[in-house]
Amino acid sequence: MKAKHLALFSVLLAVALVLAACPAQPAAPAAQPPAAAEQPAAPGVINLQLMGWASSDAENVRLQEVVDGWNAANPDIQVTLNLVPDYDTKLQTSLAGGAPPDIFYVDSFRLPDLAAAGALLPIGDQMTNVDDFYPSLRDAFTVDGVFYCPPKDFSTLALEYNIDLFDAAGLAHPTADWTWEDLRAAAEALTNKDAGVVGFAINPDFARWIAFLYQAGGEVTTPDFSAMTLNTPEALTAMEFYVGLVRDGVAAPASDLDSGWPGEAFGKARAAMTMEGNWIVPYLKDQFPNLNYGVTELPSGPAGKATMAFTVCYGVAANGRNTEAATKVVDYLTGPVGMKAWTDLGLAMPTRQSLREGWLAMYPELEPFLNGAEYARKWQFRPGFADVLDTINSGLQEAFSGLKTPQQVLEEAQSVGEQVLAR
Repeated sequence: MKAKHLALFSVLLAVALVLAACPAQPAAPAAQPPAAAEQPAAPGVINLQLMGWASSDAENVRLQEVVDGWNAANPDIQVTLNLVPDYDTKLQTSLAGGAPPDIFYVDSFRLPDLAAAGALLPIGDQMTNVDDFYPSLRDAFTVDGVFYCPPKDFSTLALEYNIDLFDAAGLAHPTADWTWEDLRAAAEALTNKDAGVVGFAINPDFARWIAFLYQAGGEVTTPDFSAMTLNTPEALTAMEFYVGLVRDGVAAPASDLDSGWPGEAFGKARAAMTMEGNWIVPYLKDQFPNLNYGVTELPSGPAGKATMAFTVCYGVAANGRNTEAATKVVDYLTGPVGMKAWTDLGLAMPTRQSLREGWLAMYPELEPFLNGAEYARKWQFRPGFADVLDTINSGLQEAFSGLKTPQQVLEEAQSVGEQVLAR
């Protein structure tokens, strides 16, 4: 989710908390499905609303099929799927108004805000075989030791590379054993200014740089969020490496490559490599079907391997009218049967370890993304952290342009973060 959306979310959450104290989420957007109509409740039937944001047409249709499967097998609990535009606004309005959907999407980044607001019922430990979820994904929805909600699916960052460009340059293809030095050397060798090609496409984006931070052994905060830890030698190492690729001309942001995002620049062969999540696969298949490319895990840094887990859970409203029925539905959707039905489409990865081999049998080319679950770090901080994201994103942009040094970017982000944590 872009930083401006996260900032809006924080503002709306504050409004929701005030009202509650008074009496009585790259490609063109998919077509939005019409809002589900309210159905009159039949005697003895519990009607639930599952609210989320609309994604691609294929994902919307598939999720509706999974919900239809539940409804056919459970006539006493019927679920209406409501995929809406302006999701953050609609969710916060419903929370503030005291009439939230029974089940709703929760991005891991927003979990601390909703947990602090008391908007979520902790249901994670009530799910079938909780230990089957990847530990990194359970952790993504755990705040202060409480597992609030089970992960619906997830994505990780990996390295995509243009096979034809590598072969033309006589370079060996990237592997999971690559290091920063390998990435840098390949980016230098593949950069061809005359052809308008750079070795690596990266944006001034905290959600990408942070993987390098963890690979360097750095952290954003202490584990208990009591102090910022961005202004450290490890963070500086990661910042200097990331910014240095651009400043030295072997990497470039998408805007310099006539593209809207790095995936597009990669698809156009304006960049020989990029680092995106598994969402890039259907995009490339649709927009650049003839691109000959491969995927491997991100390279290791001085402290080892790291990637990011971007994930969403199914949350149950704490003040919902039918929390027991809603919890049953979530258990099905994130259970072995429901999750398999959803993830077998290949548009999302299963969060249950028991589904790994069956899923990979269908999608072996996506294994680097799934492997990342073993060492992924959660995309989550404390409420108000959108300010830190904005600071780093703008700082990276200025560092790319030579207007700030990596040290200055870190010092400013450290200062803003300290203000956030002190609130």
